[in-house]
Amino acid sequence: MRFIVSRGSRAGLPRTPSRGHRARARAACCSLLLAVAALQTSGLVLGASSSAPVYRWVDENGVVHYGDQVPPQYSQQEKTLLDRQGIVIGHTAAQKSAAELERDAREQEQLQKQKQHDAFLLTTYASVKDIELLRDERLEQVQGQRVAAEQYVASLNERLVGLQSRAQAYKPYSDEARARRMPDELAEELVHAMNEIRGQREVVSAREHEESQIRTQFQADIDRFRELRSPPPDAH
Repeated sequence: MRFIVSRGSRAGLPRTPSRGHRARARAACCSLLLAVAALQTSGLVLGASSSAPVYRWVDENGVVHYGDQVPPQYSQQEKTLLDRQGIVIGHTAAQKSAAELERDAREQEQLQKQKQHDAFLLTTYASVKDIELLRDERLEQVQGQRVAAEQYVASLNERLVGLQSRAQAYKPYSDEARARRMPDELAEELVHAMNEIRGQREVVSAREHEESQIRTQFQADIDRFRELRSPPPDAH
């Protein structure tokens, strides 16, 4: 058995209801009481079923329904369980979609990772100074790699200049009619030097990016460590 008693949104009444809102609220209340009374009457006729609870749900058009059973097409939606006096005795949230479940799983995973990292910070470091010391040590290592790559690039550039100077005596760089074709060995050295310079410049760029990431990550750890070690507001 099912009763349709009202149409409206699920939102609550405004804090300062207008006369129209108060009228609609009274109408909805009366509708609920009428539905419960009707169900109670039907329960008297049906005998033992008079103690069965009442379900309340809202369809896709915003219409509120009451009944002894929820239709299959609304079984996964939000519903409220009432006793025969209209008192709420249970509530079932709408079943989440696959996308919502996936989002909740990601949020839970992120929360778990944050808890693990918080535990790592508190058990690994005794003070902010400890974090700064490790940060500086990591930065020194990466900066050393960057400086070495920069120095290597500088030496490669000098070598490339020398090779290019030698290549001026050969075709296609020389305008002399009697200039010979560039030796294969010299051409290979030029190509190798240019490729090596390109590769080492990429190393320099990667080390600069790594330095930036280290500074950002350690600063985030310092801020989080201070937050975890600071006393709660009500402790003062």
